[in-house]
Amino acid sequence: MTRTKATTRGTTRTRGTTRTDSGLSRCEWAASERALAYHDVEWGVPVHDDRVLFEFLTLEGAQAGLSWETILKKRENYREAFDGFDPARVARYDEARAGELLSNPGIVRNKLKVASAIRNAGAFLELQVEFGSFDAYLWPFVGGEPQKNAWTSLSEIPARTDESDALSRDLKKRGFNFVGSTICYAFMQAVGMVNDHTVDCFRYAELG
Repeated sequence: MTRTKATTRGTTRTRGTTRTDSGLSRCEWAASERALAYHDVEWGVPVHDDRVLFEFLTLEGAQAGLSWETILKKRENYREAFDGFDPARVARYDEARAGELLSNPGIVRNKLKVASAIRNAGAFLELQVEFGSFDAYLWPFVGGEPQKNAWTSLSEIPARTDESDALSRDLKKRGFNFVGSTICYAFMQAVGMVNDHTVDCFRYAELG
């Protein structure tokens, strides 16, 4: 897990986790209010909805070179700007729409990242046709079930794995951009393909 560490009021550090005023131990990276909410509700929960998978694939690509906190702050703006992350609509964006996105201060205004999101939407649709759904394509990379790790500290969590390498190679072959192995592994963590909560985090046991 390579999320940027942060501190917030009412937290103390223990090995690998942050303990808040609620008494719950959480992964160390979940320290800001936004990160806490995201960590407690979404991160690591298995996702099988194609729209949500496209959302996370787009957001993880947008994060490249930035902090996840930055993306969380802009997430609602992204949802509005990208039509709720409907890949069929995003794939139809033309140059004029891309220009509108690049003038939108609510998202990351990077020409390559915006172009990538549009390009990836088209490739995403092609995978849906080939496999029936993006979900059906994606989950076999981990054997169809979440991989449960047993990390005791943030420093133990890898930035990439053999599985993320394989996913990255295949997505690139199919025309996707901003899908390097590190981005793919962050995506896999987010959508629950791996359980990378540290073992003393309360969510580790909850997710099984």
